[in-house]
Amino acid sequence: MATVTIRIPTPLRPFAGGHAEVAVEGATVGALVGALAAEYPSLRRHLFTPDGQIRHFVSVYLNDQDVRGLAREATPVKDGDRVAIVPAIAGGAPAGRATRDRPAGAPDAVRAEAPFSRDELLRYSRHILLPEVGLSGQKKLRRAKVLVVGTGGLGSPTALYLAAAGVGEIGLVDFDTVDLSNLQRQILYTTPDVGQPKLAAARARLAAMNPTIRIVPHEARLTSENAMEVLRPYDLVIDGTDNFPTRYLVNDACVLLGKPNVYGSIYRFEGQVSVFDARRGPCYRCLYPEPPPPDLVPSCAEAGVLGVLPGVVGVLQATEAVKLILGAGEPLIGRLLLYDALAMQFRELRLEKNPECALCSTHPTQTGLIDYLRFCGVPGSEAAAHGPAAPEIGAKELSAALAGSDPPLLVDVREPEEWDLGHLPGARLIPKGELTEHLDELTRAREIVLYCRSGARSAQSTRQLLDLGFSHVRSLKGGILAWAAEVDPSLPAY
Repeated sequence: MATVTIRIPTPLRPFAGGHAEVAVEGATVGALVGALAAEYPSLRRHLFTPDGQIRHFVSVYLNDQDVRGLAREATPVKDGDRVAIVPAIAGGAPAGRATRDRPAGAPDAVRAEAPFSRDELLRYSRHILLPEVGLSGQKKLRRAKVLVVGTGGLGSPTALYLAAAGVGEIGLVDFDTVDLSNLQRQILYTTPDVGQPKLAAARARLAAMNPTIRIVPHEARLTSENAMEVLRPYDLVIDGTDNFPTRYLVNDACVLLGKPNVYGSIYRFEGQVSVFDARRGPCYRCLYPEPPPPDLVPSCAEAGVLGVLPGVVGVLQATEAVKLILGAGEPLIGRLLLYDALAMQFRELRLEKNPECALCSTHPTQTGLIDYLRFCGVPGSEAAAHGPAAPEIGAKELSAALAGSDPPLLVDVREPEEWDLGHLPGARLIPKGELTEHLDELTRAREIVLYCRSGARSAQSTRQLLDLGFSHVRSLKGGILAWAAEVDPSLPAY
């Protein structure tokens, strides 16, 4: 038996007693991960399928080498080895669809080849002084077309630096409006932009930074029906999305079109960066063949994110994009860069092309785009395996019930930090992950109403209680956001 240290990533630390590293004993990688789950039972559903297999959206590395390139779970270990668990994480911004209109800025095909003006030479002088860039490299940047999918936390710094660098055409994909909660990290926007469409505000900001470039907005949701059309005109794509259906959609479209995909994702205090280019290395599906269930990986809106984290990750994505355009340096193809803001550590893991990848292998089983909501099991899609819809109660109806003679037990299934932002009067806090530990307290209630931020987590918790035999349980439709909109506007919406 060997004693080995397992590194626990931020998303899983709440299920491992908050530890960043845990020492466990075992003879193989599989035994180590099994021992970890035995020590912290809450981790098991995040690491293993019901039949005991390590989940496909969890990568395991032994001394920075993916065990899928070794003997998988049977890989032997020795004293002093280090194992890292790397789950798929989301984080970024929603994605949109194409509504290509007249561009902002000037550079068309003729402009891209024209001599630089005196002002442009001054603007890009610090680039031109670099032998690795020079005048020829700056022209490459001006000829380049880059699509940024999502203009939120990741897309904001990426787009700003691409515009400053002189990338000739920048496509922006988004359909959201600027919210006050965005300003903690989405540095494209300012307070006067709140309530405005993100693309309008982003376009104005980027054009003000560099009026010589072209900004092409694509406003609405990116789907399987329009993704190929949207991505096709661009040289490379930057993934700044915050959800798994769009991540897989962007990856698959890039593979099918033969385009590099500059990947970034964030969660609380950790980020990931890589370049997926199936022509020269692995794709996103090689790393994560399948997505996690929707209830296992909360969004930034639910879990929070350090405001400067997407700035660091987005700048790294912009750096990789510029390197790809210039053909300079060594891009992150076949490498996954991990960033831990709390420890201020960067770690690099090698990625191998999966010879059995459904999309980029020599014998792919997937040759086109698919239904990504169904593939990711998003509630409301055909394949969402969450059983029947949870029974719900509206905000106004709940308000009346709470004022009655026999009010229901009101349970807040959010995290303590969210509770501190504001909560419904009379509620009690039982975080979603701790619900089963308080079943004896819940059985005394005649009726139970669960709520969260938007209704997703409370709906999952409601179904969980119904499966355990509770009969009078409902979820607050729209969550605390609906309560703030319909009942108590003084309650902070976040």
